[in-house]
Parts: sequence; C-alpha cells; structure tokens
Amino acid sequence: MLNLTKKFQKIANGETLAYVEAGDAKKKTLLLVHGNFSSSLHFVRAIKNLSPHFHILAPDMRGYGDSTYHKRIKTLKELGDDLILFMDAKNIEKAYVLGWSLGGGVVMEMAAHHPKRVEKLVLVASTTHKGYPVFKKDSNMQPIPGATYSSPEEMGTDPVQVLPLLMAQKNQDFAGMKAAVGAMFIVQPEEEEANLMVRESLKQKNLIDADWAISGINMSSEPSAYNKGDGTIKNIKCPVLHLWGMSDIWLAPEYMTLDNYNALKDQSTLIRYPNCGHVIFIDKEKESTEDIVKFLNA
Repeated sequence: MLNLTKKFQKIANGETLAYVEAGDAKKKTLLLVHGNFSSSLHFVRAIKNLSPHFHILAPDMRGYGDSTYHKRIKTLKELGDDLILFMDAKNIEKAYVLGWSLGGGVVMEMAAHHPKRVEKLVLVASTTHKGYPVFKKDSNMQPIPGATYSSPEEMGTDPVQVLPLLMAQKNQDFAGMKAAVGAMFIVQPEEEEANLMVRESLKQKNLIDADWAISGINMSSEPSAYNKGDGTIKNIKCPVLHLWGMSDIWLAPEYMTLDNYNALKDQSTLIRYPNCGHVIFIDKEKESTEDIVKFLNA
C-alpha cells in the first residue's frame, strides 16, 4: 500500500487543512475531494494510480481527518470555499477537481462559485446538486417524505442515517465503523487499507453539520424539502465526467447522478460501471483510472 504522510496548510479563514501530496509538482494539479465519514486517505488507491499522470493534492476537508474544525459549517459551499483558500495557499490558480460522494456536492459548489479555478470536473458516485435530504422516520424506521429536521442537533437523533455513525465516532467503535465502511465496497480492500479507512472515518468532527449541509444543498431552480434552490448549477461551464457504479443503490442511487448529468448535459460525459458499488476507484480500479486520465487529458 502507498505510504502517504499528511502535511498541514493553514488557510486564510484560520482553519488548518491536513493534506497528502503525490506526483510531479510540474504536472497539472488534480484536487481529490473525499466524501462524508472519510478523509484524504480513503483515496490511497486512487492516488497510487493517478499520481503518475498528475500532481495530486488530497486535503482533509474542515472537520474531517486531521483538519481543524474551529467554525461549524452550515453549507457545502463553505467547504468548497475552504478548498479555494487551500489552492490560494498552494499558489494553484486552476486545477482539475474530482469529488466523491458528498465531495461531489462540494466540488459542484466550487465550480459554480469559482468557475475560473476549476478546469475540468469529475463527479464520482456524487450526491445530487438538488440535496440528499435526511427525513424523520416512522415507527418502522422508514423515512417520512417531507418531514424535515429543524436543526443539525435534531438531525443527529435520526435513528437510521445519522445516530449509528455518530455514536460509532463518539465511542470510537472500530468494529461498528468497519461494518459501515465495508458496506460501501463490492471488491473488499486488503485489511491494511480497510483499517486505515476506518481509523480515518472515526476522526470526523462534523457529522451532524455535514448531514445538515448535504440535506440543504440545492443548486437547482426548484424547491427541495430543505431549501428553495439558488439556480447556481447553471454557472458550471467546464467539462464534467460523471462516474456511477450500477450496484450503488443505497448511498448514491442512479437518480442522483442523472440529476447532475441532465443539469449539465451540454458539457457532460456519463459512464456507468456494472458490478460496482460506491467506491468506484477500488471496485473498478483499472477502468476508472483509465477513464479519468482519458477525460482529463483530452
């Protein structure tokens, strides 16, 4: 397994982001943006495969991994703004940007609000730009459509989608988190890599705020359960590659990728992988690497 040591970069808003770096700094920079209950080190396999082609920077976002969490977030846009400040601190004017899962929402906000800084966008098993709402549950633990939570703290009591992970993180429950992380894969990683991901997932400091933010993102022009929508998805003008695993029916079902693809159709490419779950860069390691490199180098 690739041995990566985290570095640390203070950014202009006072937060300090941990990050890993690989590849030739003279090559084009590819910024890798992780998802929820994860960190830069969930990208170990992707970094190994992509670093021969690009200068890789993979930060832990605010509140994740070894980064600070001085100020609580309310939106994914705030995390995207952090990454622009990170690029400023690293003297990177423009980059290719890849976002996985929740990170897909973050990088869409980046590309919409800072279009000159994002040259091409790769969305991997991404959340939808219309929001991934956490609804209240009925007595059978099923979502009650339209029944929204009133605050991150109330959302933290959700017995299905939030509380189990929150308690695993608070109690540093390695076995519980390992079961949750393992459910993301079809091709199980080696023990060392899997255990690294679990340790990183247990470091998260912002789970209820992140769930609140992903519920509330709405870049469309249509109202959602949590927000009326700001229409900013139309500001994304760069080429976009959408990657989706056809077995990813729980964490990022197909409609989320299609939401994004259809909103950005004029500049989009969509690739579906059979027998592939949420962690595409492991389940379809060779194919996804080739597709990403081909798209970015085109």
